[in-house]
Parts: sequence; C-alpha cells; structure tokens
Amino acid sequence: MERIYVDTSVFGGYFEVEFEEWSKPFIHKFIIGEYKLLYSQLTEIELMKAPNYVGNLIKLIPDNHIEFLAVTDKVVNLADNYLAEKVVGKTSIADCRHIALATLNNSDLLASWNFRHIVNVSRIRGYNSVNYKYGHKILEIRTPREIIS
Repeated sequence: MERIYVDTSVFGGYFEVEFEEWSKPFIHKFIIGEYKLLYSQLTEIELMKAPNYVGNLIKLIPDNHIEFLAVTDKVVNLADNYLAEKVVGKTSIADCRHIALATLNNSDLLASWNFRHIVNVSRIRGYNSVNYKYGHKILEIRTPREIIS
C-alpha cells in the first residue's frame, strides 16, 4: 500500500469544479484502503481554518487508513533549510513544512494542487536538491490527477 502525504489543497480540491474530477476518486482510494493517508498536524491545523465541509472530509477516511504525522524539530529544521537555499520565499514556510513532513516520514508520494509553491518543476528540483544535500530521500511530488492516471 502506498503511503501518500496529502496537503490541504487536495481536501479543498475535492469541492472545486476545476479539481473535483481527480480529487474525488483520489480521496476514495484512501477511504477504501488502497492508499494510506499521511495526515499531518499541519494539515489538521490548516483544515480547522477551512469551511466545515472541507475540514470534515477527513472523517470519511477510516482511522486505520490514516497515519498521523507530528511537526517535529527535524521537520522545522529541514523546512528552514529549504528557505535558506531559497527554494521558495519566507511566506511559504507552511509549504516547506509539508515537504519536510513528507520527506522525513518516507512518504512514497506527496499530493498537492499547489502549483505555485509545490507541484512546480523548479520547486521540486529545489526541494530535492536540499533533500539530497542533507542525505534525505528524493521526494516524488505529483497532483492527484497524475497519481490516479
């Protein structure tokens, strides 16, 4: 079973016309247990600020199909390294923490609809160059569309 880190944009994408065609079957794969959801403390916090229907989507996924990830000092440090290497600007610290969470927890993939700061060839190369520099795995970063296709 693939362990996939899902950032907040995928939960929101479930309810957006532009992304629902791929987000709904993608989330369904977690519900039926085809994939294991790596769900982080950061995503949980971000979903608390989202509309209730977005935040409640996580309740459809059985607990035994979810692995909860805490934000640790190692996560914060790796995210700070992405900023220091100028992969993204300081306003993207949360995005860096999502990448660090997925990297340090050996996620098979990270799924996102964030094309500006995450699912972007130059950003992916930047994150992975930092990962390589510090001895971490190369992280596969894709959209739900790419993963289910």
